[in-house]
Amino acid sequence: MYKGKINQKRIISNEYVNTLEIYEHYIAIDWSKRTMAIARLTKMMREPKVIEVRSDVYDLKAYLKSLKGKKILTIEETTTSQWLYVELQGYADKVLICDPYRNRLLSDGSKNDKIDAIKLCLLLRNGLLKEVYHSLENRYRLRQQVSDYEDLVKSGVRLKNQLSAIFRANGDEEIKDLVTKRIIARIGQNINLYEQQKEEYESIFNQEYQKDKDINRLRSVNGIGFIRAVIIVSTVVDARRFENDGQYLSYCGLIKHEKLSGGRSYGRRSPRYCRRLKSVYKSAAQTVINSKDNSLKQYYKYLIDKGVSEDRSRNALARKIARITYGILKTKTNYKPYIWRENKAKEVNSK
Repeated sequence: MYKGKINQKRIISNEYVNTLEIYEHYIAIDWSKRTMAIARLTKMMREPKVIEVRSDVYDLKAYLKSLKGKKILTIEETTTSQWLYVELQGYADKVLICDPYRNRLLSDGSKNDKIDAIKLCLLLRNGLLKEVYHSLENRYRLRQQVSDYEDLVKSGVRLKNQLSAIFRANGDEEIKDLVTKRIIARIGQNINLYEQQKEEYESIFNQEYQKDKDINRLRSVNGIGFIRAVIIVSTVVDARRFENDGQYLSYCGLIKHEKLSGGRSYGRRSPRYCRRLKSVYKSAAQTVINSKDNSLKQYYKYLIDKGVSEDRSRNALARKIARITYGILKTKTNYKPYIWRENKAKEVNSK
């Protein structure tokens, strides 16, 4: 079992922050459906030069290819970001997709595509952009499937809630009104279709990812079934992008950050987090609590016996499951639930 933090040198990071001087061209692109604004800054320039032309990825590639020297390129995270990230690989030494939520400077003063591109270029040159993780791995395909699967499940739950509400509104008695009957029949047909499509998706997951090593490693953790393992792997893609388990817990929304200024605390607040992973770990913790005795349930009982409230104990259990899965994905090792007993026995024998 993974225990504690991994003090390993960070492999994936905003490497451009520490290597700003190695690039000869700093390029920012504000991409839209019709036009793209391209701002470029070199070491010899005081201000970026910007052009606005018709959006064409082939023209953009030709432009980048014409620039001699090392190039770093940034684009804000949008629906086209992954496509551009893949297309522009090889035409720049680094393609950096940045987080628009953190680019507050862009909303200050006058605003148009050229101005935004210039500001992005300056932020890039000074190392002030927050990178959004993108990858060329095939797991992005899995992420798309999981996203569609979750949308399907949400729509199915909504249909079932609508049907339940109709019956409750009629006192759970036999419905005789023809209009209401037609509505119930329509919802029932949609629910049947939802169940069929859900089974088809789960069958696809089983067929295509049954042999995935990371998914199988995660399945051995109590509370993490096959679907939850698929969701975790598709969302994380590469666990090395998190420096330690604290960063991962923050990404999952399972810890809060304390806000301090001038020696005064302004309370603990939740960071921006991945709601998908938070839901997975919260539901996994509840599954463990409702299951038969196992190592993780023993941990939950231990907290309860110490006087920790049920709510706090459940949250602590969710964090523990998250740490375990993070360690498995980062170290590529199997889950060992009672490894602490083995370590304790070795200590005793050594004495």
